[in-house]
Amino acid sequence: MTKDGAKKEIADLSRRIERHNRLYYVDNKPEISDSEFDLLMKRLEVLEKAHPELITPISPTQRVGGEPIKGFKTVRHRVPMLSMDNTYSADELREFDKRVKKNLPCQKVRYCVELKIDGASVSLFYNKGILQTGSTRGNGVAGDDVTHNIKTIRSVPLKIDPDGIEVPDIMEVRGEVFMTSEVFEMLNDEARKDGKDPFANPRNAAAGSLKILDPKIVADRNLDIFIYGAGYIEGTGYDSQSDLLAFLKKTHFKVNPNIDTFDNIEDVIEYCDKWQMHKEKLNYHIDGMVVKVDSFRQQGELGVTSKSPRWMIAYKFPAERVSTKILDIKVQVGRTGVLTPVAMLKPVQASGTTVSRSTLHNFDEIERLDVKIGDTVLIEKSGEIIPKVIKVFKEKRTGSERPFKIPAKCPECDSKVVRDREGVAIRCENVSCPALVKGNIMHFASRNAMDIEGLGEAIVNQLVDKGLIKDFGDIYYLTVDDIKGLERMAEKSARNLIAAIEKSKDNSLSRLIFALGIRHVGTHAAWILSERLGSIENIAQEPVDRLTDIDEIGEVMAESINTFFKDKSSMAVLKKLKSAGVRMKSTPKKRGALPLDGRTIVVTGTLSGYSRTGIETLIREMGGNCSSSISKNTDFLLAGESPGSKLNKAKRLGVKVVEEAEFNTIIKKA
Repeated sequence: MTKDGAKKEIADLSRRIERHNRLYYVDNKPEISDSEFDLLMKRLEVLEKAHPELITPISPTQRVGGEPIKGFKTVRHRVPMLSMDNTYSADELREFDKRVKKNLPCQKVRYCVELKIDGASVSLFYNKGILQTGSTRGNGVAGDDVTHNIKTIRSVPLKIDPDGIEVPDIMEVRGEVFMTSEVFEMLNDEARKDGKDPFANPRNAAAGSLKILDPKIVADRNLDIFIYGAGYIEGTGYDSQSDLLAFLKKTHFKVNPNIDTFDNIEDVIEYCDKWQMHKEKLNYHIDGMVVKVDSFRQQGELGVTSKSPRWMIAYKFPAERVSTKILDIKVQVGRTGVLTPVAMLKPVQASGTTVSRSTLHNFDEIERLDVKIGDTVLIEKSGEIIPKVIKVFKEKRTGSERPFKIPAKCPECDSKVVRDREGVAIRCENVSCPALVKGNIMHFASRNAMDIEGLGEAIVNQLVDKGLIKDFGDIYYLTVDDIKGLERMAEKSARNLIAAIEKSKDNSLSRLIFALGIRHVGTHAAWILSERLGSIENIAQEPVDRLTDIDEIGEVMAESINTFFKDKSSMAVLKKLKSAGVRMKSTPKKRGALPLDGRTIVVTGTLSGYSRTGIETLIREMGGNCSSSISKNTDFLLAGESPGSKLNKAKRLGVKVVEEAEFNTIIKKA
């Protein structure tokens, strides 16, 4: 075949494949079988392999391709992605209606009401009908470039098919990436089989998937999207939200079908109530409704506050309550030895997930509620919050229920348990208890502590169960042969883990102090001890009265520190760490040698690469000072996703706003 002939057939195949993609994933009206579709794709792949110079970025074969990226660039949104005010009752919706009409006197107001998809917001930028970038919401002003992952979503058009409709050259559309309930359950089943922690909810799964560096993994997650609006469309002549959505649907974007308009707030409330009752019939999770003034002209008149638009509000569904039966009550042992009762439930659907466990908090709570095994109970769950038992239906008891007995011995090691001083928690104090050993090792390796990548729960469980490690000091004496003998650990994975362990030896002293797991000593206290005392040896020798002289180190914490360093087993572990070459003292650097030296930094929003305690620890390690409030003296605001009012205050005061990607560039200078 000539090059021109191949070019013509590739163009025809690409057009046909994208059309069938749209019919299947967007319109739900497939015209050909899966095998026929696969034949079209295989033919296209053969032609492109023979003529690689004819491959384009919008080819159907490029939805999943290429090597994993090294990191995320920052993309600035043409129009900011604003957050919404939330409301939780019909009365609050009525108050919203009053505010709108007060600001639009003598005008008729129509509302456009949409389902609030519980996913991850994204912005898609098209130039001349071709997808250029897909980015996360980020802090509303800019987000992460996740184009490589957006392309894996089959319902996202790589090229807009105008189908006889005039399409503007520049389009920035907004959508919500989500995961269906079925895909979510399958993903969590696979995670459990692999010994990994399951996702808390479909939103976390969708948002987390977008931040994976390898698009091949993302493609297997079967993400989907609903387009709900636009940031900027060049030369649009649409007058309302409902008209815009109709246009987007005609241009083959996937728009949620459950959208309606209403001329009065009572009809809006009725529509919201309808979906609160019927949301379980959907195959995706919604956590409320979005109510918008339909007219764009009226939206412009209403404007925005410092936080959110005056013309839009989210009606969040209240926490869901469902009844089920307690099949058993099991006791878990945490890292610090605290025993926690957990109700094992007859599986029930709540807030879009299957609930089979519920916290009972502590043994006093069991007595307060008078919970028995076999009871029918009311549980409450809201979004990602851990479900809790709030009521026992005592009138439904049959006499077969059994009282729960508070254990006198640890369920993990059979040691005698004791109540702590406060009288609420019951603890196992056996330092060799497998639950404590595993918990302490996982804490030691965690992100805010020694940050040993790859040393997760599944690996720790195997290492302890096989007798390869008895405490976290033993981590540094593991070999490649030890690790590659574990399940799902090949030679390469074993070498990567050994490299991560070796790298952790040079962590800061404050990280090591926190990693030791001393009761009451968090990341901030660990940093203070590191700054004031400078070495593990100095901390170990400091008496309680001298420790309490240090700012922010109280008597309870000082006693806990003293107790830890008097314990023979603690000192034995520290000896192992020292012999292995783990840094045991702080390394002073010349002033000005650290990238954040002397700078005052405020953090707002959610960061993709750090927890809040983790970023604060890193800022201090890099010479900076963390502050909780914005002022003229703030050097910069580090802004993550969904920032609060601090972002607006920073702009008013002229304080520099730094995105996560820029921050990472700054600290790489260390």
